[in-house]
Amino acid sequence: MSKLPGNAGVSLLGDKTLDFYRDPVIFCRQRIEKHSSRVFLCRLINKPTVFICSVEGMRELLCEKSNIFLKDPTDFMTNVYGDTVVTMNGEEACLLRLSLNHLFTGTCLESSSNYMSSVCDHCLKNLSISEQPQSVYSIFKRLGAELVLGLFLNVRAEDQPEVFQEIMELCTEHWHGLISVPVTVKVPLWTSGFAKALDARSKLMEIIKDKLENDTEGFVGALGSLPFPNAGSAAQHLLLLISALIPKALASLLTSFTLALGGPEQRESRQEAIRNPDHLHRVLLEVQRLWPPFIGGRRIAEKESTLADFCVPKDYGAVYVSYFIHRDPEVFQQPDSFLPERWSGRNAGQEHLLCSFGNGPRSCIGSTLTEIFIKEVCRYLLKKYDWCLDPPSQDFQYKWLPVSRPANLPSVSFTRLDQTVSE
Repeated sequence: MSKLPGNAGVSLLGDKTLDFYRDPVIFCRQRIEKHSSRVFLCRLINKPTVFICSVEGMRELLCEKSNIFLKDPTDFMTNVYGDTVVTMNGEEACLLRLSLNHLFTGTCLESSSNYMSSVCDHCLKNLSISEQPQSVYSIFKRLGAELVLGLFLNVRAEDQPEVFQEIMELCTEHWHGLISVPVTVKVPLWTSGFAKALDARSKLMEIIKDKLENDTEGFVGALGSLPFPNAGSAAQHLLLLISALIPKALASLLTSFTLALGGPEQRESRQEAIRNPDHLHRVLLEVQRLWPPFIGGRRIAEKESTLADFCVPKDYGAVYVSYFIHRDPEVFQQPDSFLPERWSGRNAGQEHLLCSFGNGPRSCIGSTLTEIFIKEVCRYLLKKYDWCLDPPSQDFQYKWLPVSRPANLPSVSFTRLDQTVSE
């Protein structure tokens, strides 16, 4: 058992939170190179914190020792959304997960397939009509919003456009305020972003509670009938599910997919993805590996333990960093290259090496639904369109927090495949 490389510095003065949030990739790369280790110690949120940038360390943290390294009850998600399946620990979290699990699998997923198809058609059918290139991230974010509000709240953009727009704007205001400085200030002619977020949250909770009381159909009806631990738990879960977080994550993955398979040099891969579902699956795994929508996650050591043979004292934080775990050279050859074929042959079925949506017993409960919807959108695009970057040379440097996306939103031109054939 070895001593962790790096140091936590002193309280407050040694804190590196601002440096990490400014650019987590540069922050971790510098320390990996400095310590010659993909596991190192630093101070984050004024707490000694172990950074995990290896597959081995991630598997220990999230799988083998998930009962030791727990969710932090004081973290951002808990403060914002309360006790949910994402934030709770122990037996209570397991029971809640079991209760919710059937809503994201089996017949519930099958009943959602027609709506997923209709959302794709509604949002994507006119991509080639405009003579101007499209901002694909914005389009995919709108598509994600239509999906979550329709599936989870029974509010469909085509049927209730004004209600949909109101809720979408409240979700956006809620999200933007939450990631601003948490100061609830109101003065004449100006209100802080955080205060606006709290106002938006109150309005969203009113809408959600009304839905839970009066809507017996679909997901919201099923959710309202579950045995939750307290009266407000169903509403808290719905607030999380309709938040701007999910549309942003979907938009992140779909934008990265569009960029990875754009242009004439990727036409053969696009055609293969239409013919072969396994190839599309491999492409999406590689997209998720290189451009994970979330930079990682955080845990707290409930007792002294080890990670990757390094001693981790009780109450230390542990942060896993997806970007570097997915580029671990011990596991991924040519880690910075886009190689979908790496997921074939002996490596088929190795999705457990990724942690874009967590891993182990606390992985994202909606990951199956996310995968089905992402594939539905990708198949729609592949069957209907050819596309290329417009202009061809664009800056695709990514910003990684709070949800990853290209810092400069990319523009893409689409051409319908039937037009391409006729020409």
